[in-house]
Order: sequence, then C-alpha cells, then structure tokens
Amino acid sequence: MSAALSVRRFEETGPDSYPRGLPPWTYDHPAITRLELERVLRPSWQLVCHISNVPNAGDYLTFELGPDSIVVLRDREGVLRAYHNVCRHRAARLLEQSGSCPGSITCPYHGWTYNLDGSLRGTPVRESFPGLDRAQHGLIQVRLEIMAGLVFVCLQGDPPSPASLWGDMLADFEPYQFENMQPLFPMYTETWDVDWKVAMDNYLESYHVPIGHPGLARMMVPDYQDALNLESGVARGVGWLRDQPSSQWTERQYQSMVQRLTTHLPEPNRKCWRFYSMLPNLGIDVYPDQMDFFQVLPYGPGKCTIRGGTYALPDDRREMRVLRYLCNRINMGVNREDADLCRRVQLGLKSSVYTPGPLSKLEVCVLQFHDLIRERIPQTLLPAAPAEFAR
Repeated sequence: MSAALSVRRFEETGPDSYPRGLPPWTYDHPAITRLELERVLRPSWQLVCHISNVPNAGDYLTFELGPDSIVVLRDREGVLRAYHNVCRHRAARLLEQSGSCPGSITCPYHGWTYNLDGSLRGTPVRESFPGLDRAQHGLIQVRLEIMAGLVFVCLQGDPPSPASLWGDMLADFEPYQFENMQPLFPMYTETWDVDWKVAMDNYLESYHVPIGHPGLARMMVPDYQDALNLESGVARGVGWLRDQPSSQWTERQYQSMVQRLTTHLPEPNRKCWRFYSMLPNLGIDVYPDQMDFFQVLPYGPGKCTIRGGTYALPDDRREMRVLRYLCNRINMGVNREDADLCRRVQLGLKSSVYTPGPLSKLEVCVLQFHDLIRERIPQTLLPAAPAEFAR
C-alpha cells in the first residue's frame, strides 16, 4: 500500500471508518518478528554510526541485526567498508563491539587472517588446504553509504541510496555541519520489554507530547509542524521553543542560554528542536547544540533494543558544556517517560478486550509505518494469528 494512499485514507474517513493500527497479536509473536527481520529490516538502510566513531585505519564498530552481525571498519586508504562479521572457515564471530585492528583481522578460532579490504591473507597450516583459492574466501561485503556523516548499511536488496530517500529534506542538516561533529558520549544500547513497533509507533507521532511529555510541552509550542515524504518514509516534526520561560529550572536555563551560544546557526535554527524519522526504525533528533540518533531493533517477540549515539561540533566553552548537559538532562527525562508509556502500551496490548482504536490525522506517520508492515507481511491484516503461525 503506497504512502500516498495512507494519507488519502484520512481524507476519506466518515463515521466509524477511521484508519486503524495493527492488531495486538502482531506485537508479540515470534513468526512476525522473524518476518519483520526478513522482509522489512534487512532490505532497509540501517544506521550503524557516525564517521567519527571509526576515525583511523583499522578502527571498527559492529552492528547486530537479529542473527546477523556487520562490522564497519576503515581500511588502510581511509575508506569505510562493511562486511558480514563471520569467518569464511567455520563461522566464528570475528570482532566484538568496537576497537582497532590496524593491520588485519584474525579469526580467534583457527587464525584465518583477512586484510582490511576483506581479502583472505592467509590460513595456518596452509598445506592442509591443497588448491584453496583464497580469492574465493574473502569476507562478504555489505552495501555501505555515507550521508551527512552518518554511516548506513543495507543487508539485502537494492534500495535507493539514503540521500535520494531524504531528498530535499537532507538540506535541513547543512547548517548543523553533521560531518564535522564528534561523539559526545560512547554509543549506548538499552533493552526495553516492548515490541520494536511499540517504540517506533511512539516516536512517529507528536499527538502524545502535551500529555506524555510535560517538560517538552512547557518548553515548546504545542503545534508541531510535520512534513512527510510520501514515497520514502522520511518525516520531520519541528518544535519551536517558547518565549515564556519554563517553570522548571533545567528547562528555563536551557531556554535562556541556547540562542546566544549557537550563533553559528541561522536564527530560526537556534529557536527549535527538529525531529526526523526514517522508516522503518530510525529517529534523528537535531538540537541547536547537538544531535543524536536512535534506532529500534527487535530483540525477540515483545522485546527490543534501543541503540544510539550523540554528537556535536567541537566546542570547549564552559557555557556550551553546561548547555549540552542541560539538553541531555531534559532528554533523559523524555526517554524515561517514553519507556514508561511504551511499557503501558505493551501491557495493554495483552488485554482480552482491546481492538485497535481510530488513528488521528496527527498519527499519519504511524499509519504509513503500519501500512509498510501490512504490505510486506500480509498476515498482519488478520485480526488474529493464522493457523500456520501456531507457536
């Protein structure tokens, strides 16, 4: 179902004909989780890191998507490459988390060694592999693209490049100089006891902000300006900082400092927080003083991993450090609120009486997300799990 049709369904609503979300059983079923990995997530672009996370030759970082592990590394010529993180001999995992292997990659099991360009360099006891063609046993490459300093990989298929999917909206990032940013903190992962779709549903709409995030409501005007790329699944919401100071100290201090400390930006950019989403599972938050990304990944039925990082332009000013501390303190509170809201939804989905309620026009991105799932996995159109999905 096309994104344009998702939007048109709101225009055609009448009494009791509002579009609705996915049925509850799809949020806690192993067959659905498996199909989402196969049909939705592997064929899509996945954000691994920022270029600054792997600055030198041999630096690497791993990314896990279901049973697959991908390693992104910088080769001797400074080129970023991505490979399946599995030895071609007996399948051992080659690298863990992040680090540096400046000369080569050596399997910890039998010692097969690979060059940073992925080619097989050598095998211990080479004579035990008579006639082995090393050229046929290099690491398996993964498609990699860099957009605005962000490193994306795609495990299967041939989708359009991230830059083409973002289209004109990509120009929004230019004043912030993403490419020149550095990590503020190490990348993080969290495990939530909610299905990945619950967490993504939550990010895709601002309808819940005035009630669910009182701090954001104190700081920003309640009407968010949403823009949606109907074909690519990229969306933007903008929250404008209020002129009236917040009643809370942290928020009030941030409001009072941010505009005078971010004069490298055009004036409108100093007055707003920007929230971007890219289907199926990515969010990018852009503040005047920093940016972050977060990614929602299945961790099994009814569970997910939240993965992300925070980046900013180098700035040694004490006041800027204070401003970024305030921003992160505010966002830690928002994150806790979202985690609690998502927990409540996951519990409610187990209710014996719940059926999906009507979606607001403010939830059009949720509908687009659900229509993507329905298109790739037609069984999700059913109100209950089909017989072939018996646990």
